[in-house]
Amino acid sequence: MLILRTLLFVPGNQERRLEKARLIPADALILDLEDSVPPSEKDAARKMVAASIDELASSGKDIFVRINSLPTPYAVPDIKAVATGRLKGICLPKSESRDDIRRAAALLADAEKKSGLEVGSTGILPLIETPEGIINACDIVSASPRIIGAIFGAEDFALEMGINRTKEGSEIYYPRAVIAVACHAANVLAIDSVYTDVRDTDGLIRETRAVAQLGFQGKAVIHPDQVGPVNQVFVPSEEEIAQAHRVVQAFEAALAQGQASTSLDGKMVDAPVAERARKVLALADSIAKKEKATSGR
Repeated sequence: MLILRTLLFVPGNQERRLEKARLIPADALILDLEDSVPPSEKDAARKMVAASIDELASSGKDIFVRINSLPTPYAVPDIKAVATGRLKGICLPKSESRDDIRRAAALLADAEKKSGLEVGSTGILPLIETPEGIINACDIVSASPRIIGAIFGAEDFALEMGINRTKEGSEIYYPRAVIAVACHAANVLAIDSVYTDVRDTDGLIRETRAVAQLGFQGKAVIHPDQVGPVNQVFVPSEEEIAQAHRVVQAFEAALAQGQASTSLDGKMVDAPVAERARKVLALADSIAKKEKATSGR
């Protein structure tokens, strides 16, 4: 099970931040060649990021690179430079259609062949951040077997809609719900947008809990201090794990007696309830393994 609770954006033109990123307990890093890099530094940042991938991947984190959008002259050189065996995937900004994904997949296939990699080994994590992208979300996340999940880009979406962002987030409830449902329908991960106020930890936690209730499995972050709080929201609590064990045990005992359901603490336990409990246990186990890998223990 792929665990992507936190995906930390790291500017691709800042060598010190790239070096320090391996020590931050995020599940994944997104090395950024797009918004955080001015045009005059694109070439240098591309080389710096390409040289950093293997070292950062050795920390146990999944490594992504946000390339520049396909219409720009930077996208193809970005893909050619970063397609290595240790790269988990590219983040594709301004993903608006199935054709965008297919074009990126074709460019990746060419780069993989030239690098001696297995074709199809590099994933795609589309950023859905425009009205057109929301309308086509289902097509986008089902466009290629390379799709790992999708990230909602709330700030760009709000800009294109001409709306103001609020901490309550009511103005982006609909696009969030669309992305979450589309991702679950395609059996890929739903990743929420960044929380831009890095000093407001309480607000970050509230928002993360809210999007978890919508079905998001992770959140992009922009500051190391956001990693721990977000990670914790997506970890089943000890009480949830203990209850999941009880549910599974009760259901299996019922099956052994030829019954398709049973009662636990006054509540019915049937196959869907037991399956949900098994998913909680599988998630907890996968998170424990991920944390062990990224901690170096």
